[in-house]
Amino acid sequence: MTTIYIARHGQNEDNVRGILNGHRDLPLTDLGRQQARQLARHIKDRELVFDAVYASPLGRAFETAAIVAAALGLAEPIVHNDLIERDFGIMTGKPVADIEEICAPDIIKAENVTYFLHPDGAETFPELLARGQRVLDFMAHQHPDQTVLLACHGDIGKMIYAAATSTPWRQVLTDFYFGNTDIIGPVDVS
Repeated sequence: MTTIYIARHGQNEDNVRGILNGHRDLPLTDLGRQQARQLARHIKDRELVFDAVYASPLGRAFETAAIVAAALGLAEPIVHNDLIERDFGIMTGKPVADIEEICAPDIIKAENVTYFLHPDGAETFPELLARGQRVLDFMAHQHPDQTVLLACHGDIGKMIYAAATSTPWRQVLTDFYFGNTDIIGPVDVS
């Protein structure tokens, strides 16, 4: 059994400006780096021990993971390309405030987030869920009987969780908020 924790990256420039990141690669803000240090303290306080730390190839997630790994005395994070954020297609770089105008009626409104379902060029949630399952399969194969931290992004993080818990993806989108440097876990996979 592999135990997985999923952490979202710290705040970056697009988060501050209310812009949809997707595959854009803007750095963490000073607050984002502070959030990553707070995440490391939180992990220490919970006495969590990781055998490996993986990160998305995007800088905001990799830097978050690197700050956490260094604070915990662990090796540098390993990049795993399937941890990259959802491809937002035509919504990449657009203001969050434009989601309803551009994407309605194909949206899901949650308490703190509005999700778009089918804009041109965007990865769908079922596709993202399948990618999340690939991540779980890889981790279970590479790290049997170990504990792994995955530093990634909001949408892919939620879909990894959905795959790990067999929770319908729509329910995961609406049932909880996954903010900057929030951590989900433990989830066990085999």
